[in-house]
Amino acid sequence: MTDGIEPGPLADRDWRLIREEARPGPLNMALDEVAAESAAGDGPRTVRVYRWEPSCLSLGYNQDPETVDWDGCADAGVDVTRRQTGGGGIYHDYDGDISYSITAPAAELPGALLDAYHLLCEPVLDAFRRLGVDADYASEEREAIYHPACYLRGLHPAHDVLSDGGDGRKLSGNAQYRREDAVIQHGSVTYEAKAAEHLACFVDPGVSESEFRDRVAGIAELTDATRAEAVGAFEDALSEWADAEAGEWTDAELARAEEIADEKYRSDDWVRRVPGGR
Repeated sequence: MTDGIEPGPLADRDWRLIREEARPGPLNMALDEVAAESAAGDGPRTVRVYRWEPSCLSLGYNQDPETVDWDGCADAGVDVTRRQTGGGGIYHDYDGDISYSITAPAAELPGALLDAYHLLCEPVLDAFRRLGVDADYASEEREAIYHPACYLRGLHPAHDVLSDGGDGRKLSGNAQYRREDAVIQHGSVTYEAKAAEHLACFVDPGVSESEFRDRVAGIAELTDATRAEAVGAFEDALSEWADAEAGEWTDAELARAEEIADEKYRSDDWVRRVPGGR
């Protein structure tokens, strides 16, 4: 494992690190919104690492619910929620996925989406370096294999992080959404690619497990790092980039997250909504 980088340009602000917690998908998404509300008010900015319990399929903002195998997910004990961010569905396995988010006031970040995205991805790439994984943005565009699945969509140098210095397989999907007062960037990092479980979330993807593994890599394939070591690398990279103090959610924040989850991320009106109102 390698050493990290110097603190980033926002490290002089008040940041907290929320170390990895295991929560249901709807609550994880609601907590991202709560972090944005806190950052936009008098609270700290937040970097966090989180786990999905139970495993969860998160749909992209405009994803058609008809692409989901709802019965299959229910039979497998896989939750389904919908993100605020775009892209396709991501299967967040309890053991195979490591997720993070970074939340800060909008006024403190670059106005151009790509500039802000690359700034907030600095600690993500740093974490891979700490683990000895040669990860970088895709070196060239590649066509989609299966559009409803985020990790099987077309690859683009602007935002997809791949192994082998950008020439290999997809390791991480990252996305960002902006409120008027705050920016939330969250991402999914593959520790162990679970091809069968991922594909089983979708209706007739027409993609073999071998084809999935040819497109997606996991940290466990590329290093000897345990999952706990990988989580530690992401926590350390985020904490040092932000110069963050270890913190926790307040009781008020947790109560607010439950409200948001009930109103949105647990609601069929949100999760199963049809893009365009069909």
